[in-house]
Amino acid sequence: MNEPLLWWGLMLFGAAMAVVVLEMFVPSGGLLAVLSVSLAIAGVVSFWKHSTGWGLTSLAALLVFGPMVVAFMLKIYPDTFMGRRMILGNDGNSDDAPVDAEAERLEALIGAEGTALTDLRPVGTIRVESERLEALAELGVIDAGARVRIVSVEGARIKVRPIA
Repeated sequence: MNEPLLWWGLMLFGAAMAVVVLEMFVPSGGLLAVLSVSLAIAGVVSFWKHSTGWGLTSLAALLVFGPMVVAFMLKIYPDTFMGRRMILGNDGNSDDAPVDAEAERLEALIGAEGTALTDLRPVGTIRVESERLEALAELGVIDAGARVRIVSVEGARIKVRPIA
């Protein structure tokens, strides 16, 4: 048997794993990922030249664990130093999320009463004080002209309920 080919296959797979880890910390525009895939494929070829059993096993391992490693790396990437710097321009130094003034303004409207300007089937327009807002009927349909109360705000979505 060709023992050197087995060792080459093991070294190439190990190098591929090391380059994948390096890809998480060094911005390379995907070049390190391409290098890692190339090393893994070269490892499979080396294993295949050693024996069919090693070739099939390494190919199966690459096809099973490759996507798992990619999914894992994508899951942890936003928590790495480089991921925090690249995603949404966050430098990772601030634990405070930016305060959204519009969301705070809408949250302050919870409990306010208004009038449905259009039928809410389930979405329509309401007037609260002098402001026109798009709202979602919490249950069923609300006819135009009905009195409504804002019961919750989720993001920019205002949920209303008719006042009995």
